[in-house]
Amino acid sequence: MYNRPVPRLQIIYASTSGHTEYVVERLRDFLKTQKVECALLKAERAKPEDLLQGDVLVLASGTWNTGGIEGQLNPHMHDFVHGRAARVDLAKRRVAIIALGDDRYFYTGRAGEHLRHFVQTHGGSVIEPALTIINEPYGQEKKVEEWGKALLASLPPRA
Repeated sequence: MYNRPVPRLQIIYASTSGHTEYVVERLRDFLKTQKVECALLKAERAKPEDLLQGDVLVLASGTWNTGGIEGQLNPHMHDFVHGRAARVDLAKRRVAIIALGDDRYFYTGRAGEHLRHFVQTHGGSVIEPALTIINEPYGQEKKVEEWGKALLASLPPRA
């Protein structure tokens, strides 16, 4: 019997209030039921080489109002992508994006744009569409699962 290798996702996320962590944990839980391995790593602990792990990379961040006008990355993700990982080469890397936001702000969910810019300027390609969660993620688990199904369909076959 032929056993196809299990796809692997590397998920690097920044979460301070716990919302982004909740979303990536729900995604991981769903993908595990689909026989996909998922490694979760907080941005503040990540190293540049962690961006190169797994078959597909997922970057997840909430949208913050620090470091300039509103609509910035979570400070931990900002420090990672603009500091430690500023010189990483993402050529041939496929990257999915998760952005969270709050509808009280004009630039809600804009973390996704910042992550997209990081991926594209470092040679990676973005898997469309990004997952955007506005307001608290509790009660939006179905949206996460549906996005997970689309992500699963885009995963490359493993040799």
